[in-house]
Amino acid sequence: MKVCNLWNGEWIPNAAEPTYTYNTCNLIPPYVNCVKNGRPDTSYLQWRWKPNSCDLPLFAFIGDSICHSLVFSLICQIAKVAKAHDIYHDPSFKTRTWYYPSHNVTLYVIWSPFLIHYETVFNHGDASQIHLHLHLDILDSKWTSEYNNYDYVVISIAPHFFKSSIIYENNQVIGCHHCPRLSLKNFATDELYRKALHFSLNFIAKSKHKTFFILKTWSPNHSEKGELPNEIICNKTRPFREEEIPYNFGTIMRGVEVEEFEKAVAIGEGNMMRMELLDTYHLSLLRPDGHPGPYGTFHPFDGDKKKKVKIDCLHWCLPGPIDTWNELLLKIVINGDANESIVSTSL
Repeated sequence: MKVCNLWNGEWIPNAAEPTYTYNTCNLIPPYVNCVKNGRPDTSYLQWRWKPNSCDLPLFAFIGDSICHSLVFSLICQIAKVAKAHDIYHDPSFKTRTWYYPSHNVTLYVIWSPFLIHYETVFNHGDASQIHLHLHLDILDSKWTSEYNNYDYVVISIAPHFFKSSIIYENNQVIGCHHCPRLSLKNFATDELYRKALHFSLNFIAKSKHKTFFILKTWSPNHSEKGELPNEIICNKTRPFREEEIPYNFGTIMRGVEVEEFEKAVAIGEGNMMRMELLDTYHLSLLRPDGHPGPYGTFHPFDGDKKKKVKIDCLHWCLPGPIDTWNELLLKIVINGDANESIVSTSL
């Protein structure tokens, strides 16, 4: 008898067709609709995550811009068996609500890229002078004000913490991040993320409202330097093997998440909170082939193969590797602790 650990395994070839396409799901955002945008290779769709010592069910379940993609992946995967009713969205379509009347399930996606309160400050329209003001001691009310209404809460943060920002506590400036022109204490990216995550997880762990809480780990960026000066590429067409994985700064961020999550769990256990880690970092790190690259826009090279286009090595094609995150999420929701409670037998 072996314990199944969902996060250790390998990507194996899979000839099955994706569970959805851009023809069967109209919710795929244009910037990750790689096939429709003309990406010529589709080999990145022919892989399936196989954990060591156990298997995943071949059906889908749910789950910032990465977080949005996770939700769109979910809705697309279950579209054949249940239709989502789009019942609310804000003007930017960043905060949205869907309802499944056939199952009496409501799905919310809330735009909160920092978890803490933030303000965007523009300097007379000069894009180079845009600053974020981050308040380390105030949580973002967009999610905390509604927290008591939710049965399941999934937090998934994209790398917005790399952006230039002014840091506040008690409404006083205490430092900055990525602002070399200002004579202020510098906060490193991982330090800033740790403080925001620590504050947020403590709020959840101590809450009187008992949700099933899941923290999804960092999503790796697979940017590489190209042959030209300042050129960024991500043009791999197959998964990495373990020995091929290069250094990735996301490993530090994932480490912050694990450390802060374990601290929060120690508090949450005494408060009867159910908290789980959806640790997709390593299996995603193995998939440099899963990003849009230049195919975040429709047929970007039509008429000019040398045209300069935006290269996206952060988001994930849909369909693509991100669909596996929802399979793993389902495994956790149904079975509990992914590292201990899912057991398979072996001869």
